[in-house]
Amino acid sequence: MNEKLKPKDVLIETASRLFRLRGYCGVGLNDIIEESGIPKGSLYYYFPEGKEQLAIEAIIHTKKLVMEEIRTVFDGISDPIDAFQAHVYELSKVFGEGGNPVGSPIGTIAGEKHSTSEPIRMACESAFRDWQSIYTEKFLEGNYTEQQSTNLAIVLHALIEGGILLALTMKSGKPLEAIAEQIPLLLIKK
Repeated sequence: MNEKLKPKDVLIETASRLFRLRGYCGVGLNDIIEESGIPKGSLYYYFPEGKEQLAIEAIIHTKKLVMEEIRTVFDGISDPIDAFQAHVYELSKVFGEGGNPVGSPIGTIAGEKHSTSEPIRMACESAFRDWQSIYTEKFLEGNYTEQQSTNLAIVLHALIEGGILLALTMKSGKPLEAIAEQIPLLLIKK
């Protein structure tokens, strides 16, 4: 346990990491308790509604981490094509050979719970929309129209989510590298 973090934050970080690795159904509360080192009573104190409530907080935590990573790559790169290529190449390193992927940020949870938990579905939708808003902003900065920016943000997000899934399955960053290489062809202004 990180001594600087409060028990609630340790639980959220641990749940976030485990959900990214194993998905919602692959993680039990006992896994989170064991991995975090936080007593079971504390988990229920902070999350009286149980696993679903903790999962929502973990999704919010993961969303913030991903947004920080995107912004870090985008900072200082004004051209959207260059920014998106850099972003996807960075992901390819994380998910490629020698990388240490934590798993799909929230895609696994979204796929598992979209039809069985409306609160989790809504948390995933919020995360996806917030990530897409960063993409939309970058396109707008590059003088794409509002409609183009919104649509391209959705397309690139879908490509990236699919690329992450392929990279995890293939244990290779090659799918993400292929996406990065094709970005200039996909982002032609009309």
